[in-house]
Amino acid sequence: MIPNPLRDPRDRRLPRVPEPCALVVFGITGDLARKKLLPAVYDLANRGLLPTNFALLGFARRDWGDQDFAELARDAARNAARTPWREEVWERLAGSVRFVQGSFDDDNAFDELAAALGDLESSHGIGGNAAFYLSIPPAMFPVVLKQMERTGMAESTPDRWRRVVVEKPFGTDLASSRELNELVDSVFSAEDVFRIDHYLGKETVQNLMALRFANELFEPVWNGHHVDSVQITMAEDVGIGGRAGFYEKTGAARDVLQNHLLQLLALTAMEEPVEFSADEIRTEKLKVLRAVSLPEDMRRFAVRGQYEQGWLAGQRAKGYRQEEGVDGESLTETYAAVRLGVETRRWAGVPFYLRTGKRLPRRVTEIALVFKRAPHLPFADTDTEELGNNQLVVRVQPDEGVTLKFGSKVPGSVMEVRDVSMDFLYGEQFTETSPEAYERLLLDVLLGDATLFPRNAEVEASWAVIDPLEEFWAGTTPEPYRAGEWGPRAADDMLAAEGRRWRRP
Repeated sequence: MIPNPLRDPRDRRLPRVPEPCALVVFGITGDLARKKLLPAVYDLANRGLLPTNFALLGFARRDWGDQDFAELARDAARNAARTPWREEVWERLAGSVRFVQGSFDDDNAFDELAAALGDLESSHGIGGNAAFYLSIPPAMFPVVLKQMERTGMAESTPDRWRRVVVEKPFGTDLASSRELNELVDSVFSAEDVFRIDHYLGKETVQNLMALRFANELFEPVWNGHHVDSVQITMAEDVGIGGRAGFYEKTGAARDVLQNHLLQLLALTAMEEPVEFSADEIRTEKLKVLRAVSLPEDMRRFAVRGQYEQGWLAGQRAKGYRQEEGVDGESLTETYAAVRLGVETRRWAGVPFYLRTGKRLPRRVTEIALVFKRAPHLPFADTDTEELGNNQLVVRVQPDEGVTLKFGSKVPGSVMEVRDVSMDFLYGEQFTETSPEAYERLLLDVLLGDATLFPRNAEVEASWAVIDPLEEFWAGTTPEPYRAGEWGPRAADDMLAAEGRRWRRP
């Protein structure tokens, strides 16, 4: 019998609603929780994607009661919600909000948290299911995880699931990453650990797989026979804000290159998975990350920079060393660019140029496939003076969509070919706005869907790429660039040495 698609649980068009459960957030008063997590919880509730039996627990040092926390959560959700505000939705949520006050080394506080979860089983019917979001500095993971192990909160049983969500950075190098992974895996089983890279929750990143594997048009030319190079850019126009303490220890390569950009590279370069499942997709990504090669000449093809005072959007922007909390002689990079290879049959010989930076002219993240020039042009040289390489650009943010750049004849009585663009914009094609990344990822955690979450091996393979870069850069002075420029001159020279140039998004 052919299954009814309206009842088939495999039909992904049907809304997926988790089982009854609780979400416990450590560090609930921090920026991430207030600006992303609490609004995402409200938006999921507003879309009818949370179970009726759902509870939200916050844990922090503030001397609050349930009502104090509910007010903070309401203000945070209302200020940053993606979907329209509906008071009746919040009132339903507010009845399931709880707060536990205490520090991470306070045994009594964790005993109280465990008791609160037990109480919710009878009062709200959560069935013992709970996800724990560690919205805290990685240095605090050991004490929190040990407390959860001591109280039995981390233990899944046949009757209930317990999951943990870990925010990046996943360590500061390969050694610390392995240490962190071993710690988390000693408390939670591997399938219950969800490592969040919020870029993987963005709609256009997921669309990359649809673009490649749902269309016959692109996949035949998605290889080194037709692609000259790939550029992956994550540019930010802002500085470090109030994150000097974090950024001074981290830098652009560890903050963005190790996770966001290498994950985008893996999705761009991976082979088609056998099926659209977490295990198969992560297997293909891991193959790519293990095949990544560093440039032999890092002096030419690995560039780090640091922004100086300049002008951005008509306003003077201070240099990195003048930011509050930054060492006046800091060698931390705010820009990183590197030429990588992917040593597979599909991508042999194709350079992957990755770059990220702060205080660049505009905020943009994109993946650009730059195709080879046609092997023969039957036109006069003057006919194609303004014709460049064909390009396929996936815009991750903002203005989410896809651009195809190709040559077209200019109207007129003579043959003149120049570049034109054909654009697809999410906002124009679809009436529903794309969910926020944390909205999608939180829902997947509660569903137990690990498709968009990197596993241990992926994280370690990424550090195996970044560690040699960090060792090469150690103690060197970053190349200067003015705020409002597209990075240091050395980054332009890196591509110019091979007859290429960076896209200007």
